[in-house]
Amino acid sequence: MPRMFDLILTGLAPMVWGTTYIVTTEMLPAGYPLTLAVLRALPAGLLLLVALRRLPAGRQWGEAAVLGAVNFAIFWACLFVAAYRLPGGVAATMGSLQALIVIGLARVVLDQPVRRLAVMGGITGVLGVACLVLGPAAGLDPLGVAAGLGGAVSMATGTVLSRKWRRDTPLLTFTAWQLAAGGMLLLPFALLLEPALPPLDREAIAGLLWLGLIGAALTYGLWFRGVQRLDPAAVSTLGFLSPLTAVLIGWLLLGQSLSPVQMAGVALVLGGVWAGGRSAPAPLRARLSD
Repeated sequence: MPRMFDLILTGLAPMVWGTTYIVTTEMLPAGYPLTLAVLRALPAGLLLLVALRRLPAGRQWGEAAVLGAVNFAIFWACLFVAAYRLPGGVAATMGSLQALIVIGLARVVLDQPVRRLAVMGGITGVLGVACLVLGPAAGLDPLGVAAGLGGAVSMATGTVLSRKWRRDTPLLTFTAWQLAAGGMLLLPFALLLEPALPPLDREAIAGLLWLGLIGAALTYGLWFRGVQRLDPAAVSTLGFLSPLTAVLIGWLLLGQSLSPVQMAGVALVLGGVWAGGRSAPAPLRARLSD
């Protein structure tokens, strides 16, 4: 039961991330992706730092910078480029490859064996996401494809390194360091590449508060907690819940229809999440049940 609780709690993070599309398109001004990413990460990170009053020490500075880059700055930059250069379905499908990349990186960095059920879960989940979001008009742009793959590799690297480097750092402190570092790394690019953000109305401010406090500070805390408590394959396949949530929100709130292929995609995504969750080694499952 404790392990199931960990899976559910960690799964809440990608489900909340699945609301990003509707919040961004319906509540926030268009054309400011990097600026909005900075406003999502940096204020939340600085607020946590002020509240917690703990800065990195020694090599933690370098580790926080690397994690802030791969989990936020590089990942979000690649995400935005892929979103602009590729149809949304193609970008989401390429992002879902991070589950399979995590399995390979965990073998190299954490010396964890590659398990057949984990690989099957990753492949099933990718196929499910493809069924959910790919359309017949999906096209491929070389730069968009490179950005999509870069984002998947970046997020996968962050997932594995977060498990390796957290050690005894309190969870919220670990999250605050990364949010602040990621926001600071993105800030100069936002200032150089994008015009000044127009005045924000109440709806836009509410959207930013949701994306920053809930969609970043809270959910990444839950995600890093899961990274420490669960097998990397189990955590990475939970990421399939993000595009699934986005599609279901579109169906429930925007009146979008679900085709038979998309319904099959829902089943495949859930099957991939189940397989990834069952792929944890027996000793880890036993320890998490204590």
